[in-house]
Amino acid sequence: MLKLKIVSPERVEFEGEVESVTVPGTAGEFEILVNHAPIISSLECGTLTYVGIEGSKRLDIQGGFVSVQKNDVNICIEV
Repeated sequence: MLKLKIVSPERVEFEGEVESVTVPGTAGEFEILVNHAPIISSLECGTLTYVGIEGSKRLDIQGGFVSVQKNDVNICIEV
């Protein structure tokens, strides 16, 4: 499982364990799975999707950035 934390300037949007995260990177959409290589990427306007125990959730974003390291995924977004 991945530990996902999504924060916006207003609040913590989500914090918990998920199976996968799909983000709108500036070079195209990409998916983050367990044991993903370390990465830092900027995000552009689009839809962020994450799949957890309770199913799939979608969040429309205006941009931000994502960092992945050792199954910890931190995303800072503008909604």
